[in-house]
Amino acid sequence: MDILAGVNREWLAALTWLAALLAGAGVLLWRRRRADLAALTAVAVFLAANVGAGIYVLNHLADGRWGGDAQARLVPPSLSGTPVVGQFLAPLDGAMAGMAGGVNDFIDFRAALPVALDFFAAAGWALAVSVPVALAAAAVQAGRARRRNAEMAAWRTEVAQLRAELDAVKRHVGYRDIF
Repeated sequence: MDILAGVNREWLAALTWLAALLAGAGVLLWRRRRADLAALTAVAVFLAANVGAGIYVLNHLADGRWGGDAQARLVPPSLSGTPVVGQFLAPLDGAMAGMAGGVNDFIDFRAALPVALDFFAAAGWALAVSVPVALAAAAVQAGRARRRNAEMAAWRTEVAQLRAELDAVKRHVGYRDIF
């Protein structure tokens, strides 16, 4: 079952963008105030969707959607129907049909390769964009971690100060540990 059978080249490219935007929006809704993670997710999904689309095109070479139908197909003549010598030319029919099939496969491959390479190039650009986006996300995460560590240190200092004050109150009141 091929769910993308009715999708042409332009719609396949639009689906990669749509998948990236939906993934980024989903992460943004899930993790509010984390635009860095949403951007990184969108870039990663765009990369994966383009690689998948390129592989899909290469797996469906014979589809006319990639432009293989623009050139006429080779159809070998039937030599086995020739009077008197037709029975001797039957093996030649098979060989010519095999060669014509190979040429037709090459025509399909030649038509589909630029389409697949467009998707792979878009995936390469997404990979190039993902490096600075990932570095920015790491920098944001490091800043958040540094702020959390500073808050934790402040809380520890405050707890230590309150504990010291409590010990001073205990000494002043004359409270002894029962345990």
